[in-house]
Amino acid sequence: MRLLADIVLLVGAAFTLLGALGLLRMPDVYNRIQAGTKAVTLGALSLILGIGLLYPQWWSKLLVIALLILVTNPLGSSTIARALLIAGVKPWTKTPTTAGKERES
Repeated sequence: MRLLADIVLLVGAAFTLLGALGLLRMPDVYNRIQAGTKAVTLGALSLILGIGLLYPQWWSKLLVIALLILVTNPLGSSTIARALLIAGVKPWTKTPTTAGKERES
């Protein structure tokens, strides 16, 4: 059981790290919100599962924490994204480059 808990904890830490990396690498705030929410939610739930495997007597408390994370993370991120859209923050669009094209004069 200890080995399984350690593996699940490592998976949770990896997803949390990837979520943090996504916050740094994504081009605009909308992509950053998505990377932070999805990866970090999965990482946090994996960490909670790993802790639950290590300490079975904590399952009831961990279940409440997991439910709060499952409700508040998506709700909070969608609320922030909607507020940004209403405030006029434009989503990132890939602009075409002119490299390799001849200029018309």
